[in-house]
Amino acid sequence: MAATGPTASAAFAAPGTPAALLETLLDTLRVPAVRDLAWLLLSSDLLRAQPPAGALATPFDTPQEACATIDWLRALDTDPAELQRDLAATRITRLGRYAERLLAWFLRHGPAARLVAAGVPLRRAGVTLGECDFLVQTNQGARLHWELAVKCYLHAGDGRGQLADYVGPNLRDRFDLKLAHLLNHQLPLSAREEFASLGYGGSWTPQMFVKGWLFYRHGESPTDPAVLDPSHGRGWWVTRGDWPAFAAAHAWAWRALPRLEWLAPRRHEPAAEEQAEIACVDARTLAEQVSHQQGPAMVAAFANDGARNWLERSRGFIVPDDWPQQAQAYARQ
Repeated sequence: MAATGPTASAAFAAPGTPAALLETLLDTLRVPAVRDLAWLLLSSDLLRAQPPAGALATPFDTPQEACATIDWLRALDTDPAELQRDLAATRITRLGRYAERLLAWFLRHGPAARLVAAGVPLRRAGVTLGECDFLVQTNQGARLHWELAVKCYLHAGDGRGQLADYVGPNLRDRFDLKLAHLLNHQLPLSAREEFASLGYGGSWTPQMFVKGWLFYRHGESPTDPAVLDPSHGRGWWVTRGDWPAFAAAHAWAWRALPRLEWLAPRRHEPAAEEQAEIACVDARTLAEQVSHQQGPAMVAAFANDGARNWLERSRGFIVPDDWPQQAQAYARQ
């Protein structure tokens, strides 16, 4: 699909279609960081809007801005050196921090909304009350306060359709608790008296920018809570004991995904110098590689496109055999 012109503009005018164009765009992008940025901007939200406080952020005000962004991403993919230098300037170990750096780059250099400030701390008597992730001004003049979250949750409940059933792989995070923190603490920060004293003036409209993947036990189809966007990114999870049978039913090559590769579907080109160390393995080797990991391990299935490129076809978690019971207990706390 063309990046500009009537066809692209018409597609972006229809609700929800930017995410539908993401797969086509990713087919043309090669640089991992650019693919991750495209995914961050165009993938489906995890949540529906939560009025009145939980409005959803969108990177684009108009179809024209969205189409211009696709052109910009393709140009960035051909010359990513400046973006890569920016990412390499500091050591990034957290997925959320990586996503913040990508979104800040877009807001500084992209063709749509512009960055006013990022990571704005609010303090009272020397105590930090919180931090506004992004203050943004659109080309139409709207002043927005964005709170960014990128989350990967596994469904561990009994199918009752509760947001508490979605838990972080390390059982330190739960989707219902995260949403409550967003609505009750993070989004109201820009309306606080302490924010007004920082000099940014006027009112700011808070919006949540929540992206990620939700993973469901293989073979189960629980009812999603109404709060979720039905087009959210989906994956699967299996226990280590169930892994051999699951893998035997899928003739794929496999690779464990480090945390900073949890955003866009991966594409590996072994001929590329920067990817010379990347290798896919068979299911048994993968199981051995993740067997020493204490908690769940995210893995991805790859297929060869016939040109020595490995393209991700599916992703999920392999979890310890006792993890489901621990996760259900955490979901009910």
